[in-house]
Amino acid sequence: MITLGIETSCDETAVAVVEDGFTVRSNLIASQVHLHERFGGVVPEVAARAHVEAINPLMEEALATAGVGFGDLDTVAVTVGPGLVGALLVGMAAAKAVALATGAALVGVNHLEGHVWANFLVHGPPEPPYVALIVSGGHTMLVHMTEAHHHEVLGQTLDDAAGEAFDKVARLLGLGFPGGPALDRMAREGDPAAIRFPRAMEGSGDLDFSLSGLKTAVLRHVKQERAAGRDLHLPDLAASFQEAIVDVQVQKTLEAADRTGVGTVLLGGGVVANSRLRERLQAEGEAAGLTVWFPPLDLCTDNAAMIACLGAARAARGDRSMFDIGADPQLRLTP
Repeated sequence: MITLGIETSCDETAVAVVEDGFTVRSNLIASQVHLHERFGGVVPEVAARAHVEAINPLMEEALATAGVGFGDLDTVAVTVGPGLVGALLVGMAAAKAVALATGAALVGVNHLEGHVWANFLVHGPPEPPYVALIVSGGHTMLVHMTEAHHHEVLGQTLDDAAGEAFDKVARLLGLGFPGGPALDRMAREGDPAAIRFPRAMEGSGDLDFSLSGLKTAVLRHVKQERAAGRDLHLPDLAASFQEAIVDVQVQKTLEAADRTGVGTVLLGGGVVANSRLRERLQAEGEAAGLTVWFPPLDLCTDNAAMIACLGAARAARGDRSMFDIGADPQLRLTP
């Protein structure tokens, strides 16, 4: 079975071809970083226009790289949400056109679930149940999955997502856009114990997260240091901020696994590329007797291979989308 995956939920135009659900034949991404860096963040209208320009050439290149044609497609999987509505509509229009023209099954999928399925492209599906930590620019949540397509949200951010917090603090420190990778690199040279930033909701008793107070604490520290005429030691500041985020995410992920009695933890989303988060969860998860999976770096960020993998699985169980399906920028994970 040949599946074409299309992902345009934010600022990456991505197209992939996956065979039999798990074999990646091509996985292409057209980045828009150069378009958004001067604004310090993603501009929705700019992102949508760039998707329009990139989607058709990228589909043709993905098919050529995979050595297949439009007529070979069995399934077209596309992200329907969550994300930027204008960006989503571009990918959905392309997917509907291909499915209508070729007779391939159209399957709309949830972007967040796709991040979990990125793990399956490397390891194959694990034996359920398991807990997934999904951390990205727009989401931070813990999900309990008793079977492959069943989701129970155990906890989520009450305000900012982890990726958003990384990008905003990186911008405050003048590290450029996208800020998360730059802050991660700088933090490797610093002392994570140099500044004791707050660990919001660390002992709240639930599995929710909050990051707005941490951002405020960093801003206050920067202002105080500058007002006192002291130079900022950016590596220490970056490492201390990063550690405050990672501490809570690791603690709550291990707590979620303990409460649900699972033996496997999956990580998904762009923030999973953070080296400290991967290092800490791998070490502390294994010390707790857990199997911890995370995708390789090229499958952490938004990509279409994960969308194709998930779409192929849904198609195999008979899921189909009607051609009047719409974009849902606030799409949630459902049981």
